[in-house]
Amino acid sequence: MPPSSERYRRRVNRFNRLVLALQRAGVGLGRVQILTTIGQRTGQPRSIPVGVVLIDGQRYLIQAYPNAAWVANARKTPTATLAHGRRSTNIRLVEMPVEERRPLLARHLQGSPPRVGKLLVTTGLVDDPSPDAIAAAADRIAVFRVETA
Repeated sequence: MPPSSERYRRRVNRFNRLVLALQRAGVGLGRVQILTTIGQRTGQPRSIPVGVVLIDGQRYLIQAYPNAAWVANARKTPTATLAHGRRSTNIRLVEMPVEERRPLLARHLQGSPPRVGKLLVTTGLVDDPSPDAIAAAADRIAVFRVETA
């Protein structure tokens, strides 16, 4: 990760701790939800704020950081929970094949503000924030369909 993305990641981690504390107090923050997966090495619950993306009426989680722990955890144990405020739902995360990710990523970026594509550049997943470049990087960006368990 380039130095600028490391600094950005540290700031995000501090913000995530604040969001987790507010969620535990029952305060839901807009569209932010808390994903809780089982740690692949520890077997302990691991929670992180996420933004669930809605495409054609279906919910998805899209990786925003290289080596994101939640991605590795979901690959090993696809059952998880999503919480918003005091509400929690058991879910199953289904990883989309690379060829199905490409159109999903392109659709997601077409309906999103430019900062979404720029985030993927800042975090080092892609070099160019254009929808075509991000869709071409689908092999590096995990996309999971969220299903109710």
